[in-house]
Amino acid sequence: MYVAVDALLKLQVEMAVTRAAGVFSKFATGKYPLLSGHATRVLSVSSHLAAYKHISFEYKEDVAVIRFNDQTSKVNKQSLQLHELADVLGDIWLYRSSKSVVLISGKPGCFLAGADNNMLQSCTTSEEVTSLCEEAQKLFRRIEQSRVPIVAAIHGSCLSRGLELATACHYRIATKSKETVLGTPEVMLGLLPGAGGTQRLPKMVGLLGAFDMLLSGKNITADEAKKMGLVDQLVDPLGPGLKSPEERTMEYLEEVAVGVANDLASKKIPLTREKSFRLKLWDAVMGLGPVRKMIYSTITKRVQKQTKNLYPAPFQIIECVKTGIEQGSDAGYLAEAQSFGKLVMTSESKALIGLHNGRLLCKKNRFGPPEKEVKKLAILGAGLMGAGIAQVSVDKGFTTILKDTTEDAISKGYEKVYKSFDTKVKKKAMISFERDAIMSNLSIQTDYSGFESADMVIEAVFEDLNIKHKVLKEVEAVTPPHFIFATNTSALPIRDIAAVSKRPEKVIGIHYFSPVDKMQLVEIITTDKTSKDTLAAAVSVALKQGKIVITVKDGPGFYTTRCMGSLFMESLRLLQEGVTATKSDFLATSFGFNVGPFAVTDEVGVDIGFHISEMLCKAFGSRYEGGSLEIVKTMVEKGLKGCKSGKGFFLYGKTKSVNPEVEEILKNHQVTAPSAISSEYDMQYRLLSRCINESLMCLQEGIIASPLEGDIGAVFGYGFPPMHGGPFRFVDTFGADRLVSLMKRFEDVYGNQFTPCQLLLDHAKDPSKKFYESSPSLLQY
Repeated sequence: MYVAVDALLKLQVEMAVTRAAGVFSKFATGKYPLLSGHATRVLSVSSHLAAYKHISFEYKEDVAVIRFNDQTSKVNKQSLQLHELADVLGDIWLYRSSKSVVLISGKPGCFLAGADNNMLQSCTTSEEVTSLCEEAQKLFRRIEQSRVPIVAAIHGSCLSRGLELATACHYRIATKSKETVLGTPEVMLGLLPGAGGTQRLPKMVGLLGAFDMLLSGKNITADEAKKMGLVDQLVDPLGPGLKSPEERTMEYLEEVAVGVANDLASKKIPLTREKSFRLKLWDAVMGLGPVRKMIYSTITKRVQKQTKNLYPAPFQIIECVKTGIEQGSDAGYLAEAQSFGKLVMTSESKALIGLHNGRLLCKKNRFGPPEKEVKKLAILGAGLMGAGIAQVSVDKGFTTILKDTTEDAISKGYEKVYKSFDTKVKKKAMISFERDAIMSNLSIQTDYSGFESADMVIEAVFEDLNIKHKVLKEVEAVTPPHFIFATNTSALPIRDIAAVSKRPEKVIGIHYFSPVDKMQLVEIITTDKTSKDTLAAAVSVALKQGKIVITVKDGPGFYTTRCMGSLFMESLRLLQEGVTATKSDFLATSFGFNVGPFAVTDEVGVDIGFHISEMLCKAFGSRYEGGSLEIVKTMVEKGLKGCKSGKGFFLYGKTKSVNPEVEEILKNHQVTAPSAISSEYDMQYRLLSRCINESLMCLQEGIIASPLEGDIGAVFGYGFPPMHGGPFRFVDTFGADRLVSLMKRFEDVYGNQFTPCQLLLDHAKDPSKKFYESSPSLLQY
């Protein structure tokens, strides 16, 4: 039996940690019918109660219904509303004016958000932050211990502090809406739940379930929450009637919640629910000290492996959970508040919060709506990129044509799109009707019929200027004057592609990243002839496709490819100096890159990497060079093209290993490594300084418009480590003078490839110069 239990524990730990690792109408079937309405009595409030701005409340029967409704914001900000909630609940507890309470939002899409803009930014010490956490903990513990039953009625996002409040309540009801999600995303910001989340979740959903939520930061649906025991009752959303579906759903949710609150007060529903035999057995197993010790150890080891010890928050989460279970709630709450205070002050948290803010800003159209809304897309090329673009397009409601030159190619493209949605059906993430409805937006063909009604053509053919010129001319011959030609390219200058266009103002670059459905970033490239309306239309399409958008000026490699290419060129030089591909990749991943440059090149294709690197070296001259491209050229000639051929810099079989054929090629290209700059630290910063310097040079040249877009592009485009916040925030944190000092040493040996750009030199000379003037505040989480 013990062997079976141990095996079960290990299996569940494996599943929980794997999920945690992984950088999105009927009437209720419960006992409460759709009521015509409860009798309502209005609460006579004192003058200070009437002055509340962020909550409102009334009595329904003997239930106090408290609504979060910040009229000044799209979301309910907890720092403002919790102070008012404490006052209202204080009066209810003092005067015993109701037998039960319902907490509900006046905003259908949000129960309660996390911190507002200024809460954390106003704190200058960890002690101040800790004090804020302790205030919230104190209120939530009073709610938890209240003799007046409190029901949380949830519709929309219930994340972070909102979930911590809900778990402090005695009963939770949630709508089975797609909008309703629950979660603890703080770990994604380098933080942890600071108002009791690390203490209550293990008691509610078990130790493994809690670690899964806390360490992954993932959102869970209402159905999943019910199965876990996080939610007590589900309510089906309602359809349209005399009022909108949202209004009807919120009214119905409130009616059900009031009924439950009455039954809790009259003890028809017990405050303590009976656990199933399975849960009782699991609690008994978790009561064994050696079992818990094994779980803590296993979780910690996995987190160390996955984070490379570069992110402090996951370890603090484990420690807080452990403290609460092993030393009691008081010790656990204290550890949680103090850990939150310390984490807020870390550079990792500041970097991740900065990225969070940047991501939100880059999901807005800063260029306004286009003159004509883009409704119909035509995509040229049904390969990996074209099919991926078609997938994210039809999924968001675009009527889409997918064209290629042969029936075989177009059939394979269609199958890729269909399979992506069918997989969701098999995983029960959507129903077959939804899949078929989405696929009805897609048509496939080998000619240009129907293109005359397209608003935008997205070209995703091979990276060859002649081919792109050919299809551009063909498209312009069959499309109306208002249509936009968007070319998907990772390096070819857009002005060169637009050179044959009759309407160059309608030509724009849209650089998608592969795989399109997984990679969030889109790089939109404009020439000096691209019109503002064309830019606004391209941005609106990418945003509707669910992408994070940065806009860049035209130039070789644009922004992301140019920066990543410089890192690859230096990695190639290390290879010539005797550093293995495995070691070179390790130098990058140990700094925080998810994948090293050689693994990335194998994934993209060695032939494509060679083509881009050759073009960039020609464009930028000697300062962009590094290792010999003859190595890569020979690899391509020998068919070593990366993952697609089963071998590139690495061999891809049952296991991944260094390719001996590459080692044989290197024998003709070996160079002596300079001992003065060949320590592991120096080699790592040879890689990093080049791509960071290239990023700053792009800002200096006007390729990118701001450090924020540069950081978002670097992190979401070529994988710059998130805990450093991007190259610009890294320079602020690391110090421009330190980076220049390192680069000068490298410059003495290698020349202009390590010459710091003028912008970096300016920041090094004046320590007061920063790319970010202050620490980032949270826009919303």
